[in-house]
Amino acid sequence: MKIGALSQQANVPVETIRYYEKIGLMPAPERGENGYRSYAKAHLERLLFIRRCRNLDMAQEEIRELLRLAEKPTADCSEVDALLASHLSHVRARLKELASLEQTLVSLQRACASPGAISDCGILDGLNTELEKLSDAEPHNHVPGTHGAGNGD
Repeated sequence: MKIGALSQQANVPVETIRYYEKIGLMPAPERGENGYRSYAKAHLERLLFIRRCRNLDMAQEEIRELLRLAEKPTADCSEVDALLASHLSHVRARLKELASLEQTLVSLQRACASPGAISDCGILDGLNTELEKLSDAEPHNHVPGTHGAGNGD
């Protein structure tokens, strides 16, 4: 099948498929004499696996590791379990960070008791105060799919 058909069947944009090929998550397809990529059922299965992992907010390196482990079907699955346990721990930590973020936002919203001039805005004043507190705190990263502070996995 051509890349457009693969994209449609997997519900993944063509650009994403090309990106996955570029970074090695997807194997390179064969190319016809016309230069078009030709994908097999195995490509679709791999793409669907990657998509499911991304839906679970797994990082590229986690997916890469799962794919590597999947190539050893008779090996002990403890490494897969350990990877999932690590990911679950990360998700739980992010949930705590998000709960804290929610409380901060609720507090900021309460700072605006009534409509008034921007110069008297309790939210903006609170944001200035919060920014001072955050400059001393450990940096947080709330970008989906990234693990750890400030790294772009």
